[in-house]
Amino acid sequence: MPTALHSHPPATLERRQVPRLLEARIDGLPEALRIVFVLRAVEELSVEETACALGIPEATVRTRFSRARSQLREALSREIDLAFDDAFAFDGERCDRIVSRVMARLAAGTEDPC
Repeated sequence: MPTALHSHPPATLERRQVPRLLEARIDGLPEALRIVFVLRAVEELSVEETACALGIPEATVRTRFSRARSQLREALSREIDLAFDDAFAFDGERCDRIVSRVMARLAAGTEDPC
């Protein structure tokens, strides 16, 4: 019996791509931000532990972590926006077929769609 994971191959593929995408964006961070981000978010060190490990002030750790998160958020947002643009791009004849089917179902349906 197929599991939910196997019944939706595109969703499974997307789940595998998200960690890779995140890793690639983390790798793209400037080194000073990347090191702090990995220690704080991945290794789960405290601000104090991270500052001690790197020999930098705690305020610098907070600033770098905040900047790293901000840059990751922006990079991932751009990536997701591009993916949505591709996902919902007009596909000519295929879009026309989909619209025709939807309209036919609406016309065949009852007056109250709820």
